[in-house]
Amino acid sequence: MERKAFQDYYPDELAYCFGCGRLNEHGHQLKSYWDGDETVAVFQPQAHHIAIPGYVYGGLIASLIDCHATGTASAAAYRAAGREMGTEPALRFVTASLRIDYLRPTPLGVPLEVRGRVKEIQGRKVIVTATVSAEGEVTARGEIVAVQMPEHLKPKTAP
Repeated sequence: MERKAFQDYYPDELAYCFGCGRLNEHGHQLKSYWDGDETVAVFQPQAHHIAIPGYVYGGLIASLIDCHATGTASAAAYRAAGREMGTEPALRFVTASLRIDYLRPTPLGVPLEVRGRVKEIQGRKVIVTATVSAEGEVTARGEIVAVQMPEHLKPKTAP
């Protein structure tokens, strides 16, 4: 039995994000999972994710941290509530703040590992720290403040 990623539990109407939406055929379709107390995702950049020859575009790195962290926030909120992922009402998070530190150039052509850790859960807010690594070297780190998606932003049907 294959385990489901956090993003696979998002209801269809909330599964179109460019970074992590399983229903966005043009997006990254990032998949995040628990790994003990951390979360992990692996992403293989393509040639068009280039910044300068041989290196990944920084915006891609930011989007990987952003989407992995909001997925982590969702999974952590379900855990904190003692609920199974995918149960209603959906606990979906959006970005209130994103900070990225680029520590070294990220090589293109190798899988990137994104790791997240919940720093704080307080009401509808979850703070997550994350890193991006290439070949075992951390190339970027970030912190995101994720907030539970307000009801008025939740579409009633898929696009």
